[in-house]
Amino acid sequence: MAKRNKFIALFLLLPISKIYGFVVAVRNKLFDWKFFKQETFDIPLVSVGNLAVGGTGKTPHVEYIVNAFRARYNIAVLSRGYKRHTKGFVLATMKSAPTDIGDEPYQMFHKFGGNVKVAVCEKRKEGIERLREIDPTINLIVLDDAFQHRYVKPKVSILLTEYNRPIYDDYMLPLGRLRESASAVSRAEMVIVTKCPAEMAPLKFRLFKKGLNLYPYQQLYFSEYAYEPIQPVFPENVSGMPNLQELTSGDSLMALCGIANPRTFNRYVKSYGTKVKSLHFPDHHVYTREDFDLIEERFAKLAGRKYIITSEKDAVRLASSPYFPHKLKPFIFYVPITVKFKDYETGDFDNNLEKLIKEVPL
Repeated sequence: MAKRNKFIALFLLLPISKIYGFVVAVRNKLFDWKFFKQETFDIPLVSVGNLAVGGTGKTPHVEYIVNAFRARYNIAVLSRGYKRHTKGFVLATMKSAPTDIGDEPYQMFHKFGGNVKVAVCEKRKEGIERLREIDPTINLIVLDDAFQHRYVKPKVSILLTEYNRPIYDDYMLPLGRLRESASAVSRAEMVIVTKCPAEMAPLKFRLFKKGLNLYPYQQLYFSEYAYEPIQPVFPENVSGMPNLQELTSGDSLMALCGIANPRTFNRYVKSYGTKVKSLHFPDHHVYTREDFDLIEERFAKLAGRKYIITSEKDAVRLASSPYFPHKLKPFIFYVPITVKFKDYETGDFDNNLEKLIKEVPL
């Protein structure tokens, strides 16, 4: 039955994928032939994006770049603000809510204590111009999820592909997850294979290098997630931090998330050796009163000492929701994520990115 359903899906979706791929290819050619104009700016722009829809870890990698360079540059981050309830250019402030700028820009703004300018705008050219009007001293802008936004030409383009679903094993939408052909990888100066396991056999490095088939001018990197100590989603409601290492197989954790690919997150929660119940919602999910009723119901059925562990991105939405059950607030915690690069033949990511920022012509 599974094979039959797969064949039917292939039969129905493949023609649509081909048509979609053709349209995207024509659009890219029009940019390559300069029929569509690309804007350039006299300050470096670093684009972080992907070919697949969601789940490659753009936000943690943008945060990594900001952390690595903010001591030497006056950095701003520009995103489109996915699923926000506003339009046009919006600059993040301490009064901004996730609905104003999107959950990921909100997360980044507060993670950097408001010391890094974060803005959202559907039109990247307008967003860049507005940021520079607001602060003329900005000398580096990181464009979040801008690989397909070709009306602005970045100085350095960084493309992410996920370890568990590399672009060379994927298909165009709607049959697969690719927004454009895997051949578009040629537009990137740097390619990062994200969410790698802690231990990688040398053969895996070689397989990715062969599958991606990069040009000599392109640099290949591999990164993994490093999980920081858990933090309360509602600090004012927590009297003491739980030690998850002390939990036993008789205790319980709920892995709660609304992210594109929960596999890595669920694997981390299961590493504590407790009973784990997973509750997964769609990416960028806006939690409703009915969702919280379900969470409360599932939590009540857990045994032993019990806690809810959520992702850093979800914590933003949960903390700002007026519907979150008050009695669950002492029991919900999130896991901060940082990016760690693996040793590989390309060399040090930070130094090489800075060289590209300084050396690649504008």
